[in-house]
Amino acid sequence: MEIVEYHGWKNNLAIRNKQIELIVTLDVGPRVISFRRLPDGQNVMKNYEEMLGKSGEEEWQIRGGHRFWLAPEDCTRTYYADNSPIKFEKIGENRVRFTPPPEHLYEVQKVMEIELVGDTNKVNVHLIVSNIGSRPTELAPWGPTVMAPGGMEVIPLPAKFPHPGHPNNARSPEDFGPNQELILWPYFDFSDSRWTFGKKYILLRQDSKKGPTKIGLAHRAGWVGYVNRGALFVKRFNYIEGALYPDRGTNYQTFSNEDMLEMETVAPLEELFPDETAELNETWQLYPCDAKIGNEEDVDKYVLPLIR
Repeated sequence: MEIVEYHGWKNNLAIRNKQIELIVTLDVGPRVISFRRLPDGQNVMKNYEEMLGKSGEEEWQIRGGHRFWLAPEDCTRTYYADNSPIKFEKIGENRVRFTPPPEHLYEVQKVMEIELVGDTNKVNVHLIVSNIGSRPTELAPWGPTVMAPGGMEVIPLPAKFPHPGHPNNARSPEDFGPNQELILWPYFDFSDSRWTFGKKYILLRQDSKKGPTKIGLAHRAGWVGYVNRGALFVKRFNYIEGALYPDRGTNYQTFSNEDMLEMETVAPLEELFPDETAELNETWQLYPCDAKIGNEEDVDKYVLPLIR
């Protein structure tokens, strides 16, 4: 670990092993503002240069990188201005806890923990929120990661099975029912050329000439990826069957506009009583990948061999 300067901020914590480096802001946040492969990989996260090096703003700033939000989305608690200095402490051999000031207005305390898994390309990210008030509150930890422009997102789909045809051909009663959920935001457009809905994957290409688009899924495959800047970024996370997730049951959401692409994991909604906590856990990995991904065959050829 090392305190470093980053684009005007004097205080940032660089966390490294032999393969990867993360930089977490300390003057604001916490934000993981940079994630790259060593020795000379590029930052795979989007940075809004005009918002870097500043702090103390009254309104929330996107800035870029990985942040800690609360769902369901609204124009108040979700967009709490995380623009103040934070504290950090080492709590294990490779684990660091980042604690921002309490959000007294909404009676919650957030904590972000980052853990490098030995000298591998793997990072565990833990988002923890506590109810520090005197009344219950409903919320879900939410982890949007803002990715750099120009890449291709890969979202695996559930396995396909043929229609059972006749009831005698069905393996189980579930064969006749649906096995996936897709939630659309009002500004989604089926004619949008950025999207490819294939047999095995959904692909989303970030395009600097196109505005907002977003979908959500009850995502059980356990991983999503983003190929860009010579690297494959993979997020791994869980789906809990029977849990109540925000936004009509989505534990994964993805948003893109002309600036970036967001990969967003969401925990189940909970009624959090005083002194109780809720968590969202995900794992990140970075792999070298110079391939250009344009279709499902490219995913099978270049992405799957890396993550297996």
